[in-house]
Amino acid sequence: MYVPPAFAHDDPDGIAAFLAAHPLALVCVNGPEGPVAAHVPLVAVRDAQGAVVELVGHVARANPFWELADGAQALAVFRGADAYVSPSAYPSKALHHKVVPTWNYEAAELRGLLAVEADPARMDRFVDLPTAMMEAARPRPWATSDAPAAYVGAMKRGIVGLSLAVTAVRAKRKLSQNKDADDFHGVLSDLAASTDPGARATATAMAELAR
Repeated sequence: MYVPPAFAHDDPDGIAAFLAAHPLALVCVNGPEGPVAAHVPLVAVRDAQGAVVELVGHVARANPFWELADGAQALAVFRGADAYVSPSAYPSKALHHKVVPTWNYEAAELRGLLAVEADPARMDRFVDLPTAMMEAARPRPWATSDAPAAYVGAMKRGIVGLSLAVTAVRAKRKLSQNKDADDFHGVLSDLAASTDPGARATATAMAELAR
């Protein structure tokens, strides 16, 4: 991913928060006939310094992706809010007309070595970590122990665990921060007033960036 300095997102806490907010990753490996991808919810595991060192999740055992994944170099792509930016959103358009359309978005790419765990008896980590993360904000978080053990056991036999040992992280926030204050807030206001949920979410991300 191309990341100009103005759009680089290097804060470990911010990156971890972004991954937690947008956990559905596009995971890509090279297969015998070219690139192969799977959409996988992934949990980020951090080290003592706060860096993301591992991504954990699972896929259906029936998904042929996992047979290519074990020991493969992989790319996990996480996408956040995104929106089209019209030249009309810039107040400077009225002054010099030197503006063009663009696209605002947030994204992160993590690279590393994939490992597969196919033993149903070792699925706890690959199920419990994602479940705990997704249920944490609920008033009464659900846990695998809430379901009958035999049922959970059958479900675990239908999946395989994925673990990506992270070797590189690149994150990007392209949110008009390269514009002057008037144009930045012009874009923010334009997106916030949109009927498109993606545009409004992008405006929220811009507002957070401006704090």
